[in-house]
Amino acid sequence: MKRVVIFASGSGSNAENLIKFFHNSDNASVIQVLTNNPHAKVLDRCKKLKVSALSFNRIAFSKSDDVLNILKASRPDLIVLAGFLWKFPEFILKEFPNKVINIHPALLPKYGGKGMFGMHVHDAVVKSKETETGITIHYVNENYDEGAIIFQAKCKVLPMDSAENVAQKIHLLEMEHFPKVVDKLLL
Repeated sequence: MKRVVIFASGSGSNAENLIKFFHNSDNASVIQVLTNNPHAKVLDRCKKLKVSALSFNRIAFSKSDDVLNILKASRPDLIVLAGFLWKFPEFILKEFPNKVINIHPALLPKYGGKGMFGMHVHDAVVKSKETETGITIHYVNENYDEGAIIFQAKCKVLPMDSAENVAQKIHLLEMEHFPKVVDKLLL
């Protein structure tokens, strides 16, 4: 059975979707969720779903081995960033080469980089009058949103779409594709 650890910073809808997808899987299970936000809604979701969840601070994550040691003890086959907003430390990436992936709410390389998350991305897409956008699932490297692309899915952006409309379309793509791509990576 493959082991998945999720990192999230906010509401945790993608984390919940992954947990539910793998709940009865013969292939993998989500064994733990880690968050940098002690008030994140993902913690409530994990409690209801009976999945171990811990919060940590910046020192534990990037200035010490605390989070690294948690990961080593968990022995994940894959680390999934699902709405996680901090840059991943190189020393953790070196311990888990090609085992850390992220989902981004745009078609990278467009609309990636520091500060480009959530509604910031959707606002930029609408303001730029893009005719399509989508999701990108990619490996994580030492730079924001620059790792090798694993998968992309697209949707139309209509002239009358608001950033909120785009966010809804992206959410549907995430819910449909993210668990399937994670599952394939674990086969």
